Amino acid sequence: MAADEVSKPRQGHKMDNLSRIPSASCTKVFVQRDYLDGTGVKFQNKFPLELEGKVDRGSFEQTINSLNTMYAEAESLGGRTYCESCFACLTAYLAYLCIDTYYEKCLKKIKRYIETQNESVYVPRGLMLVDPVERGLRVLEICVLSENNHR
Repeated sequence: MAADEVSKPRQGHKMDNLSRIPSASCTKVFVQRDYLDGTGVKFQNKFPLELEGKVDRGSFEQTINSLNTMYAEAESLGGRTYCESCFACLTAYLAYLCIDTYYEKCLKKIKRYIETQNESVYVPRGLMLVDPVERGLRVLEICVLSENNHR
């Protein structure tokens, strides 16, 4: 590898820098799961007081509502899910070694959405959303990267 290749940042990988942020050194805000409608993955859209002045309520609620919609879509049952399950059964579940399930595809879509939200909304305001999958889908963690008001 040439020396100029090493010094060049990789194009299209903006979130790589965010993964290097030590999350242990930042203040954390947790958005709990909402179990009022059952055990499906759904987060409370109650605005945490710790985020007051750091992000507007509308952006926060839009993010939570979008995540809730995407998780509901991932957990929905339909013809695609049934066919996928039947195909897996017919292949002694070896098909799962070759293809991603609909649920896994939805989780990847959610991960990309969180990365986009971090880049455009949260990181510029000194916050960072952590993918709920990294926390076992128990909570949505928001790291407060800086204590300054970023309006």
